[in-house]
Amino acid sequence: MNKEHLAWDVYSNQCPTREVLARLADKWALLILGRLESGPVRFNNLRRDVQGISQKVLTQTLRKLERDGLIARQVFATVPVTVEYSITPLGQTLTKTISVLMHWAEKNMDAVLAAQAAYDAANVA
Repeated sequence: MNKEHLAWDVYSNQCPTREVLARLADKWALLILGRLESGPVRFNNLRRDVQGISQKVLTQTLRKLERDGLIARQVFATVPVTVEYSITPLGQTLTKTISVLMHWAEKNMDAVLAAQAAYDAANVA
């Protein structure tokens, strides 16, 4: 690793880590990475499993994750062509963190909804 890159600073507006953080903060990216944790998945299965995502957004998100080295894309010469996605070793380094975030959201959703309702009730004009 180059010495000049030993001290990335996420608080600097010029730091490329911000782009990676923005990608990882995207709900679709987190859901896709979480789904790929259990093994390779075909494109149409991902689209079906990650409910609510459009084909366009899925394609865009997969390309960005592949560019970042977090997932791998494999094309099979079938009719029609089959495309499968899997998590890379670099992506695997995120799986525990993603799992913790997803489980936290599920476990604490009632408290978050209660807090939102209390805030909304207190801030009615």
